[in-house]
Amino acid sequence: MKKITQLLSFALMVCTLSVAAQSTVTGTIIDAGQQAPLPGATVVEKGTSNGVSSDFDGNFTINSSSSTGEVVISYVGFVSKTISFTGNMDLGSVSLEASEFGLEEVQIFASVAVDRKTPVAVSTIRAAEIELKLGTQEFPEILKSTPGVYATKAGGGYGDGRINLRGFNSENVAVLINGIPVNDMENGRVYWSNWAGLGDVTSSMQVQRGLGASRVAVPSIGGTINIITKTTDVETGGNVFSSIANDGYEKLGATYSTGVMDNGLAATVSAARTRGNGYVDGTEFNGVSYFLNLSKEINDAHKISFSVFGAKQRHGQRQNRQLIETFKNSERGRKFNSDWGYKNGEVTHQEDNFYNKPQMSLNHYWTISEKSSLSTVLYASFGSGGGGGTAGENKFIFDGSGYSDYRNGLYGTIDFDQIVDENIARGALGSETVLRASHNDHNWFGALSTFKTDFSDDLVLLTGLDVRSYTGKHYQTVTDLLGGQYFLDNNNENNPNAALQVGDKRSYYNDGNVGWLGAFAQLEYDVNENFNTFVSLALSNTSYQRVDYFNYLDSDALQTTDTYNFVGYSAKGGANYRIDAKNNVFVNIGYFEKAAGFDAVFLNFNNETINADAENQKITSFELGYGYRSGKLSANVNVYYTAWRDRTETQSFRQPDNTNAVANILGVDAVHQGLELDFVYRATEKLKITGMASFGDWRWDSDVENVQIVNEDQEVVDNVNLFIKDLHVADAAQTTMALGINYKLTPKTKFIVDYNYYANIYADFDPSDRGTQGAPDAWKMPDYGLFDTVISHTFDLGPFETTMTARMNNAFDTEYISDARDGSGSVSSTALVYYGYGRTFSLGAKLNF
Repeated sequence: MKKITQLLSFALMVCTLSVAAQSTVTGTIIDAGQQAPLPGATVVEKGTSNGVSSDFDGNFTINSSSSTGEVVISYVGFVSKTISFTGNMDLGSVSLEASEFGLEEVQIFASVAVDRKTPVAVSTIRAAEIELKLGTQEFPEILKSTPGVYATKAGGGYGDGRINLRGFNSENVAVLINGIPVNDMENGRVYWSNWAGLGDVTSSMQVQRGLGASRVAVPSIGGTINIITKTTDVETGGNVFSSIANDGYEKLGATYSTGVMDNGLAATVSAARTRGNGYVDGTEFNGVSYFLNLSKEINDAHKISFSVFGAKQRHGQRQNRQLIETFKNSERGRKFNSDWGYKNGEVTHQEDNFYNKPQMSLNHYWTISEKSSLSTVLYASFGSGGGGGTAGENKFIFDGSGYSDYRNGLYGTIDFDQIVDENIARGALGSETVLRASHNDHNWFGALSTFKTDFSDDLVLLTGLDVRSYTGKHYQTVTDLLGGQYFLDNNNENNPNAALQVGDKRSYYNDGNVGWLGAFAQLEYDVNENFNTFVSLALSNTSYQRVDYFNYLDSDALQTTDTYNFVGYSAKGGANYRIDAKNNVFVNIGYFEKAAGFDAVFLNFNNETINADAENQKITSFELGYGYRSGKLSANVNVYYTAWRDRTETQSFRQPDNTNAVANILGVDAVHQGLELDFVYRATEKLKITGMASFGDWRWDSDVENVQIVNEDQEVVDNVNLFIKDLHVADAAQTTMALGINYKLTPKTKFIVDYNYYANIYADFDPSDRGTQGAPDAWKMPDYGLFDTVISHTFDLGPFETTMTARMNNAFDTEYISDARDGSGSVSSTALVYYGYGRTFSLGAKLNF
């Protein structure tokens, strides 16, 4: 009995000690510069895989099986902090200082701008805000409350959104994902449908307006959008998420992370499927997004990481803009789309888009010494897909009254069955009208390596190489004979009068080979803890070559052109001075030359009319900014000036003899200048108010006279003039404002209202169209404002922490024109437009485990 009593006493003591050894550590993580919460920060018990993430308000609670230990707190773009704990402990507010770099996996490549240090105008959107507000919006629209940004859904198809920054379109806004450039290497554009699942895996998104902090020579005339994806989370676990929305929208996905295992390996995987009918008629969509990250710590000096992500999708499009009168007269109103119909009772698209662009990267991080490190990434992407359309006789237009023999009623859907019947009746004559697809496949390989060394605590040198190789494969294929036996095509010299079947190439078939070799160096000097400066230089060579498989016979030496090289460079510098703990000022200035686009070299889309001496585009920019930080108010104001000289401008002409002629127009200059301000005011613990205003003045700077038009034999056949001086640069709102209210109804319930206002928007036009003296400014579109609302509630559902989020965009169902192209006379009645979405909603749930 005595032994039993002793055993029970010993067991009780062990249990007591075990209980006593457990600890609970709590706290709130905040940005030291902004004095704002950091949602999604990682808190890990040092030496273990035990970890948690902070919530939307920066709060965290972590349970430890030890009575003493250390927690490591980290966040993207901030210096990690290690804090000791003993027993149950409330750490209170834990301030993290902004670091120079982002996640270890992307380090120097990402060029993360640091608040109150990097001298650029910058706005950062965290993962928690993206998750809260994005819903069914296009990914670029999450930036619509950022100064200088104008983002729309364009035609309204899934992934068809566009963004302008300080009046510059995507060709002149650098987009980096984990520091890797993704702008198309032939034309500079960014196709957001290629990245349809990006919102699910983005850790943070930073908009650097103007020159930006990127060290590689990227086309950042308007600015840089710097996207950092999630990495291998040290916290084991994952989530399942689902959402529904208007017009049949459905999304289902999941994410899981192993955490860092005993062997140093960690993995994170995420996948989601999205489908729906689309708000705009005929824009049905279906997409699957995927993401995988593997990381391995080899030793204290080396780490490797592999990532792959992308989205395979297909969606109907609204490619053809319409007159305002057409939308008004159509029964479908702003949802009207002329680019679809029915064939044999099934929806068939005249215009659609399909693409899959997986991007893979392998990163290696080498800590050479306490003062030096080398970071290298090898990456590749393989794009496959394109966009649909028609070939042959155009039977899809309607007359001035809105009727057509091939449409069902007034402004009706396309009657594909009527076209099928006619093609069948033609028999051996083949199809008169078919559906086709324009393919834009590509293979893209690159390497980016950066060496960093600290000469002293105050002086840092970064140097690196940027190498890229790109082949774009362009061709059309027949996708549907619409009942006919074949389709006749006479564009291939190697196979004239070809009777084509589905899958055969037609119209054109060529490759664009683009090479890039760049080198960069940046010297950073901290005069003292309050005064930081930098100077950066970059040199690059862009090479272009064109291969044409249709226009020239196999034996023709013109089938493959020579390689043409264009050297560009950039020089920029800046300084930031922290006057005191609350106030700072910065200034930056830079000049760079950017190679002309691929099509500006190979004019008329052939291998004969070559502009081997195409001029570089020349950009000069400077900026002055001021920032204020306090416990309640964070505010920024800046002014900018950007001069864009020799903007690439070409214009094709059809000669009386039906041959082509082209003009390479130099001297097309523009000046973009403006004032931007933004603020965050934390009125109470429950109420946060955000706002911004952006006032731009973007105009063409000079007329261009006596531009030579040359024919295919390089002979001058005519001269033209461009009268564009003082006309407004179009296609984006020059004045934008935003006001947001974030109110915490309960500790776990938030209600958000955002208002965005857009003014001084001019319909898009080509400067080459202004060929007469006194040419008018483009049609000024109506101003408009939109309200969005969000309510989110978190609760426990059994073992799962569950968040329900309801969103309503354009809550008051405002009717507005988001995009327009100028017509004759620059008046509303001739403009071709897209209407924006009316009221939409979404409801989502996320279960964390």
